[in-house]
Formats: sequence, structure tokens, C-alpha cells
Amino acid sequence: MNSPFQTKYINTLKHKTESNKVLASYTKKVDKIDPFAFYQINRPPDEGERFFWKSPDDDMTIVGVGLLRSFSNSGADDRFSRIETEWNDILSSAVIDNPFHVPGTGPLLFGGFSFDPYSLKEEKWQPFGDALFYLPEYMLTVIGDDYYLTVNLFESDELSNQTNKVEKTFDLLIKNEEPSQVPAPHLESREELYVPEWLDSVAEVVNVLRTSEIVKKVVLSREMMLNFSEPVSSEYVLKQLHTQQKDSFIFLLETPDGSFAGASPERLVKKMNDQVLSTSLAGSIGRSEDSKEDRELGNILLNDEKNLYEHHLVVDMIKKALEPYCRELQVPDDPVLLRTPYIQHLYTPVSGVAKSGTSIFHIVGELHPTPALGGVPTGQSMKIIRDKEKMDRGFYASPIGWTDFDGNGEFIVAIRSGLLKGKQAFLYAGCGLVADSDPKEELKETGIKFRPMLQAMGGKSE
Repeated sequence: MNSPFQTKYINTLKHKTESNKVLASYTKKVDKIDPFAFYQINRPPDEGERFFWKSPDDDMTIVGVGLLRSFSNSGADDRFSRIETEWNDILSSAVIDNPFHVPGTGPLLFGGFSFDPYSLKEEKWQPFGDALFYLPEYMLTVIGDDYYLTVNLFESDELSNQTNKVEKTFDLLIKNEEPSQVPAPHLESREELYVPEWLDSVAEVVNVLRTSEIVKKVVLSREMMLNFSEPVSSEYVLKQLHTQQKDSFIFLLETPDGSFAGASPERLVKKMNDQVLSTSLAGSIGRSEDSKEDRELGNILLNDEKNLYEHHLVVDMIKKALEPYCRELQVPDDPVLLRTPYIQHLYTPVSGVAKSGTSIFHIVGELHPTPALGGVPTGQSMKIIRDKEKMDRGFYASPIGWTDFDGNGEFIVAIRSGLLKGKQAFLYAGCGLVADSDPKEELKETGIKFRPMLQAMGGKSE
């Protein structure tokens, strides 16, 4: 006698052709599995197409290996809605065996969007396009002390054959091995690219901000290139980021021709059922090993007019972006400090209750780019960035994250990040410019922001 899942599966297959197979997804609870070992041991033979996600303080970890399907596009037109439409089309006929309905389990998409589809395009970012998401074959989700394995497949054969295959797959995936040690890469050289030109661009933008009655803020980024004696291992970088940046979101999206990784403190949006949370993280200052001096730096930031102004621009934009999608919003009056190992930021959480029918892709498309990464107003600041930055940010400062089959999900802003590409790596850092910005101080700030990725790859900051 067929189980309810088997009956649903077989009935769905009757309405499908061989060329249009059904997504079948199976999730079971398992004993403890080291997520780093799962990422490392289940490496695909064709080198690539894995992902790793960890929220601050290890509250949630999601690891995907093996690519069942990728979702991608190159171009600006409705790229957020196009990914959502493709995903919903797959889910509309999917047969899902997941009795837990825990966010982050079952069939799930992980990926992100480029920062600016209209910007200069560089070859090193080509594998990522303007949107890239993965539906993995195998996925481990860790939430607190609970561990879940998900197996996804497209199938139109008899279910009995498939059930045996899935059970064998679960047995193969359930390994309690420790991750093997990966040697640190040897850094041969590093170069902060086009520094004099960047300083000139900062000065030019600040002059625009001082004379314009429209443009209030522009974010300019710059790039550091690292050269190694051997290819940089994503396993090594992930482990170092996890050790050094426990209070940040750790992420990695791998392609056969490069990986994008980072440790971002900045959430763009989190949606769990109808609860929505976004955050403003704008305005920053360094840290000190001396606790008294560190507190003094924090107090300076909390009372600095330039940083407070920059911060409130972001808060106002997030509030306006969320209002059409939320029936309730809570916005604190004043920011607090959020401290990471190298930097402290002004931080304001914005929470709300989503209206019926709102998807996380709606909100991501509306929020990106926030003034913390683009500027104010968005249109004019983005034009200035294209003209003055003279580089392709790729996925840097972009939305990256996940959404599951129940519509839950979380996206962050991919800062403190870099592109790993064979024996090279490219790190990115940016700063918000307003009318009283000083180019030399902005150079110093971006230098601090390089540190998390530089340290994770064995480099040392000046």
C-alpha cells in the first residue's frame, strides 16, 4: 500500500512528461554532522557549485553540495521576479516529504544578485552573471542542536526505485568524520589597485555633494588584489572566517571558475512566515584593543554628525521600502553600536509584519541597493558610481542569501567579501561619502574594511 507521499508523487507524475520532470524532496532528522566536513567531504568531482551559509553565533548553518539546478540570468529587466517565477514554477508541481517545516530545510534556493547590472562588466565576474542561485542535490541544515538532511532530485521513474536510491544516499551522506586540515595559502604579493585615481574620484564626488541640492550621499568602493603561490582553498577561507568572525554572517557561493566568500555583519532582510526584519548598518569607526579607548571610539561614533546623518539616510530608505509590503513597522528612534572584531557600526533594526502575498524577492528588489551601499537618491548616486568607480563590483555589496519552499528566507548585504579565483583573490571595500567627507580618512576606513578577508587568507593588515 502506498504512503500518502507516494500516492501524491504518483498522481503528480501522471500529469508530467519525461521532459518535464517533478522535483522530489526528502528531509530527515539526523545525528550531529560537522558542517565543514559535509562541505569538504562531499565535494563534487567537477570542482564547484557548492554553497555555505552561517548566521551569527552559529544559530543556523546551511550547506549545499551537488547541483540539481541553477537559476541564472544576465540583464537588469525584472531579474528579481524572474528568479522568483522560475522557483515557484518548480515548486508548483514538487512533491515534498518534509514533516518538520523548519525554516531552511526541504528544497531551498541559495544565491544572489550582482550589485549593478548596468555597470562595467569584468571577465572575472562572468560566471556569476546578474543573478545566480543553486538548488542543491544534498543539503545539511543545522539549527541549534538539530541536524537535518535534505535530498532533492528530478524524477519521473517509479517511486519504489527512487525510494531505495534516496535511502542509500542518506546513508552515504551521514558521516561523522572531522574535516581534514587544509594548509594556509602562501601570500606572495598584494596590491591596492588604483589608489591615486580612487582618491581623485572621492574628491570629485565630494565636490558634487557639496554643490548639489539633490545628491546627498554616494558610496565608492575599491579593490585589493592578492597573489598566492597555489590556488586558494575555499575550505581554508571558510574555516578562518568562522574562527575569526563569529558575530558575522559567513557565506560562500562556489562556481567551477571562482568562489565568492565573505563575513558580513549586515542583514538586508529576514522573513520568517509574516515576520520581517531589516537593519540599517551605516556609519563606522575602528576598534581598539584597549577597552577604555574602544568605548571612547564608540561614543565618538554615536555622537558624530556626519555618521549619524549617513545612518539616518539608510533608516529612512528602509522604512519607505518596507511600508508598501508591511502592515506594521517598528523603527527605533536612535541607533546603537554593533561591534565586529575590526569595526564598530551604527545599527538600527527595522521590523514589521508582511502583508499577505509578499515574497522575500519583492522586498530584496525594493531594498537593493540601500543607501549604505549605493547612495541617496538611488538613481543619481548609481550613475555617479558607474562613472567614478571604474570597476565591476560583481556580487560585492549585493544581496546574497536563501529562500525555502515555505517562503522563509534571509538575505544579507555581501560586504567584507572577496572573489577567490585560482591563485588570485580580489577583495572589496567601500565607504559612504557625504559633503564633509575627507578622502584620506575614507581611504583609511576602506583599509580597515579589507581586514576580515585579508586575515582569513593569511594576509596581515598594515
